[in-house]
Formats: sequence, structure tokens, C-alpha cells
Amino acid sequence: MEKSQRVVLISGASRGIGAATAREMGRRGYHVAVNYRRNADAAAEVVSAIKVAGGSAQAVQADVCDPEQVSVMLDAIRADRGGIDALVCNANTVNPPFEPLLTLSWDDFIGKVNGELAGAYFLTQGVLRGMAEQRKGRIVYVSSTAAETIGAVAAHSTAKAALNTFSRHVAGVAAQYGVVVNTVAFGAVRTDATAGVMTDDLRTFMESRAVSGRLLEPDEAARSIAMLADEDFIASVGQVLRVDGGFEVLDQQLHPMVGHFE
Repeated sequence: MEKSQRVVLISGASRGIGAATAREMGRRGYHVAVNYRRNADAAAEVVSAIKVAGGSAQAVQADVCDPEQVSVMLDAIRADRGGIDALVCNANTVNPPFEPLLTLSWDDFIGKVNGELAGAYFLTQGVLRGMAEQRKGRIVYVSSTAAETIGAVAAHSTAKAALNTFSRHVAGVAAQYGVVVNTVAFGAVRTDATAGVMTDDLRTFMESRAVSGRLLEPDEAARSIAMLADEDFIASVGQVLRVDGGFEVLDQQLHPMVGHFE
């Protein structure tokens, strides 16, 4: 084991944005702990891709909503690598119920909020203690612009807004130990998860509000995360960085009120 090699733990790294981030961090020279909950084969494929590209990685299983499983996973990483330099909280712990508020059950609503926070809370507590002792580290939370959206996404929006607020509290505590904490809030990214819930009409609408005329790709999202997770990055602390391909700007520019005043 090379003590000089930096170690990053990425939750939910067997597919989508998490897998792309794992590959990106591997290219940047990190040893990557690829966390997964159930899909061991997919996690193994990510690890293999990193190693084929000349990087270093390992698959680590844990349900990040379970504090005991998180503790076992962190102990295993530390025993093997000596410490964790960066944490990316990315796991989609509970699929959001896309249902109107008037028919949305409390159990579905609070289940999403609870799962979102639990997946970040237990990892944060477990990793931040070690980072505080090292007097350095990076934590990145993966959020969504849905935190600012209304409609049939009440549970998802509330969960992401809560995550954004939680991340700022963590940043305030972590800063005194030299640990930098930030959040990246993505707009629509083309993944298997979004493909399952996005209709053709919604996709067309989202693409029409993007500067590039398309949805973000996982590799593009990964580069944003990797920038914040890198130990050389200290340009912002406790911030929520919006990465949406220009959606918010173009959406406002195309609003009827804009033309009214021109």
C-alpha cells in the first residue's frame, strides 16, 4: 500500500453519475472505493475499468442508510488503505415518488426525505472523524436542482433541499479542521435512472433549455464532482454549485415577462 496515494470513497458508484465519478477519480490518481448496495457485478465492472486504465480501486458493499454496515465498510477501507481523503455522497438511497402532493402518502414522503439524509448522515459522521484527525479532507454531496422545483416532486425536492442545508452545517463544523465541504446540484443528466422517469415531452423541454441543446452526460457531471473533491480545490466552502447546462438562465430568458419589457 502506498501511503501517499489519496483515497476517495464514492457511495452509489456502481452506475450512473457515481460510476462516472469513480472512473474520473481513478484517472486523477486516487484509489477509489466503489460503494454499492446490491449490484456486485456492476461495481466489479467499474473497478475493472479503473484498473484497466491504470488506476487503483476496490468494491465495498454497504447499505449507507445502515450505520452498522457503514462502520464495517469504513473500517475495512482504513485497514486496507490507512485513511480516507475524500468522500462523495452520491447514492440514491430511495427512489423518489413522483406523485401529486394531494395524493402523496406520508410514508412515501418521509421515506424519501429520511433515506436521503440517512445516506449522507452516517457516511459523514464516520468519515469526518478521521478527516478531523488528519486535519484535511474533502466532502462532496450530490444534490439536484429539483430542490428548487415545484410540482409532482414534493418528496424529492424536499429531500434535496434538506440535503443542501445539512451540507452547509457539515461545512461549518468541518472547516475548523481544514476539511472542505461543498455540494453540486445537477439539472437533468442522461442516466438509466432519468431514462426511467423522463417522458419524451419532458426530455424535449429540458433539452430546449440547455445551452448545448442536450442533457448533461454522466462524465460531465463527474468532472464537476471531481473538481470539488480534489485536495487542491479550496475556492468555495459550504456552497451549492448549480450545474444545469444553462437551464435556469435560458428558462428565465424565455419567460414571457422577458419579452414584455424588451
